[in-house]
Amino acid sequence: MASSSPVRKIVVAGALGAVSIALVLLNLGFITWFAGASITVLHVPVIIGAVLEGPVVGMAVGAIFGLTALVKAATAPQGPIDLFFVNPLISVLPRILLGLVAWAFFRVFMGRMRGLAATVAGVAGSVTHSILVLGALVLFGAIPLAVAASVFVANGIIEAVVAGVLTLAVVAAWKGIESRTGKARLADEG
Repeated sequence: MASSSPVRKIVVAGALGAVSIALVLLNLGFITWFAGASITVLHVPVIIGAVLEGPVVGMAVGAIFGLTALVKAATAPQGPIDLFFVNPLISVLPRILLGLVAWAFFRVFMGRMRGLAATVAGVAGSVTHSILVLGALVLFGAIPLAVAASVFVANGIIEAVVAGVLTLAVVAAWKGIESRTGKARLADEG
């Protein structure tokens, strides 16, 4: 895997960070499904950043996601659980670690098939996100363990599948575009 330039890493981190901010602040990162419950895709840009550009970008996008969630919880809470997200150990740290875990799974599986590696990174990253956030909520007394377990079973598994599919789709599209030209079209202009 060729190393990306620092400028490219900054651009990708910034773009995916902006997507994360928009998803959090505009409440666009939720898909309503069974009985009005929602699954989240807020963590997917973190996974994509880690897969495309490595652990530093994944962790940077995770930090942006976490800090945005913290600020939103502090300034515009939407429920009693949101008040716990002003704690960076609940809102920020799990999202930073998510980028590292997604990258690690991608690296382990990358030698077999890039599509499989991206899918596994999406699933593993999503499961990690669910376990770390729900675990932190239990640890800090926001919810009982039984509630966390039922949320994981009801939402976490479906979120993992959705994250795997979305990660595969975006990474495949990105790599397909990248391999056709080898560089950005605008690089030829000027």
